Amino acid sequence: MKSRQIQKHEFHIEDKKVEVYPGSGSRSAVIYLNTFAGEGDNVYQVLRSADSPDFTLVAVSGLDWNHDMAPWDIPTISEGHTPCTGGAGDYLQLLTERIMPQAEKLAPDVSWRGLAGYSLAGLFAAYSLYQTDLFSRIACISGSLWFPGFLEYAASHEMKRLPDCAYFSIGDRENRTRNPYLKTVRENTEKMERLCAESGIHTFFQLNQGNHYKNAAQRTAAGIAWLLNR
Repeated sequence: MKSRQIQKHEFHIEDKKVEVYPGSGSRSAVIYLNTFAGEGDNVYQVLRSADSPDFTLVAVSGLDWNHDMAPWDIPTISEGHTPCTGGAGDYLQLLTERIMPQAEKLAPDVSWRGLAGYSLAGLFAAYSLYQTDLFSRIACISGSLWFPGFLEYAASHEMKRLPDCAYFSIGDRENRTRNPYLKTVRENTEKMERLCAESGIHTFFQLNQGNHYKNAAQRTAAGIAWLLNR
């Protein structure tokens, strides 16, 4: 796998750019990755260098980040921060009903589907468990689990299916802030991991070194690799 050039296919649906990195086998896992700025190539390169099991990666970019990844509206959490408007439900419908069928024409024999994301996309991965049964594994990497009301929502709603496994990670400096929302992120990530574990889901919690922005591609690849190796 190391020696091959990156081969990918690209298409657009509405304003979303979708890049498909097909696996080499006839039957493989498909990992969906929502990206902030087109990080698909970087994450895929890290996974290739680690000799991960065969899989297909589908990276989506062109997202309206604070809308498409947000479960519901919240006001601005700090000066200069963009408010979130709850478009995750609509985007999830676009992902599952239009993007996935098109992407899986390049991976026609899917063994299982995973959903991974960093920051708000990690929150979206966790939220998706309560909205669809299409994903059997999720990776919430430095996920925005500080999001007001999400832990309460998760504790009071049932998942559409219990995933086979769920990966959670956070940087050890991400909660070192005076912001009353962001300072809860590590505690909330640990609570979400425990909530999943208590439901019988195979979980893993990874504490990484650094703040929210350190080694994002490497952290994302580590979460995906964990899903692939289960």
